[in-house]
Formats: sequence, structure tokens, C-alpha cells
Amino acid sequence: MGYLSLLGALPALLAMLYFDKLDAKRPEPRRTLRKVAIAGGVSFIPCVVIEIVLMHYGPQGGYGGGLFQGFVVAAMVEELAKLLCVYAFVWSRPEFDERMDGITYGVRAGLGFALVENVGYLLGQKSFGAFLVIFVLRALLAVPGHAIYGGIMGYFAAKRRFDRTGPGLVGGYLIAVFLHGAYDSAIFCSMNAHKMKDDLLGLALLTVPILIVIGGAVALKRLVKRAITADDASEVVMQVGHA
Repeated sequence: MGYLSLLGALPALLAMLYFDKLDAKRPEPRRTLRKVAIAGGVSFIPCVVIEIVLMHYGPQGGYGGGLFQGFVVAAMVEELAKLLCVYAFVWSRPEFDERMDGITYGVRAGLGFALVENVGYLLGQKSFGAFLVIFVLRALLAVPGHAIYGGIMGYFAAKRRFDRTGPGLVGGYLIAVFLHGAYDSAIFCSMNAHKMKDDLLGLALLTVPILIVIGGAVALKRLVKRAITADDASEVVMQVGHA
């Protein structure tokens, strides 16, 4: 598909614009946002290498193989990459100064990763029909999923940092791994179910990714509101203190 595969960047870029609007009241520096997004995209490369190695050490095939591939090979590795991008490039910087920043940078790392991954998937398609199906499915599910996992992880990290409550960076990472792992495991196990002629189970499992993305989007939207409300309150307190 060649140059056409570059269209795979569009869903992630549009999602970045959407989240920028959510953070419009106290926006983050563009340079820092770009750094985190680029780091997320570059992290795709070592993730692929690590995942290929891990695939040789776990169960092969069957539902056990699907769970291992979803939770360990994909979710644990990819969510750790996003966590490291945020921690290495922005966690200690002065611009990371409010709760919404955790969501903003977590989402940006996730979308940077999703952008490169999406283009890679589309490059592997041999026909325009397959290209179109993969483009639509990933635009609606996989790309938002990466944003959701990163955003939720970032929220809980920032919540612990500023309010001393919640599961923190590690806890947020584990929540992201659970959501991401359930999403991918359902897809892998569905494929295995079809191979074993259990088509009903295979179809039922395919509802899991849809529910995770819809439920995750609703949850993240609520977390955004909580973060902005708390940040607004903190800003008022700071202004009164300086009055």
C-alpha cells in the first residue's frame, strides 16, 4: 500500500487535536507535547523487538497463548513504554504542574505509539479491501484504546503526585495493563476460537474490545472533568494566597 499507509497517522493526529482542546484552559508547551509523542512513536521499535523475543517463551496457541500474548507480550511491554516516555521526558519538568497534565502527557505518549503502530499495520495489507477494513477498525478501536490506557495511567500518576491519594504511577500502569491486556487477549482468543470451530465464542469475545473502548472513553472523560475541576480549585487557592 506504500504511501497510502501514511493515512494511518490521521486517527492519532486528530485524537491529539481533540485532547488539546480538552486542555485548552492551561495548555502544555507544544515542544514538550511533541517530545512525548515522538518518544511514544519511537518506543514502538524496541517494543516490537521485545515482543518477538517474548513470543518464544510463553504458551503457543490456544486460549493460554492468547492470554499470554495479550497481557504479557502486548500490554505489559507497550504500557511500560508509555510510562517510561512520560517519566523520562516530562515527569520532573516544571510544566508538569497539575492533574490534567498526567492525562495530557499519558494520552500523547499513547497516541504517538498508536500512530507508528497504525502505519505499520497498514503497510502489511496486501489489498485495498483489507487496508480499508483495518484502517476503520483501528481508527475506531485501537487508536482510541491507546489514548485511553495512557490517559488513565497518567491521571492516577498525577493524582498521587498532587493529592497523595490513589494508586499512583505503578497502580495506573497496572490498570492500563489490565484494560489493554483484556482488549488484546479477547481478539487473540477469538482467533483461536475460530480455529477450533467455536465460532459463537469467537464472536462473543469480539464484543470485549468494543466494550473496553466505550467504557474506557466514558471513564476517561469523567477523569478529565475531575482533574480540571481540581486544578481550577488549586488555581483559585494559589491566587488567593498571592493576593
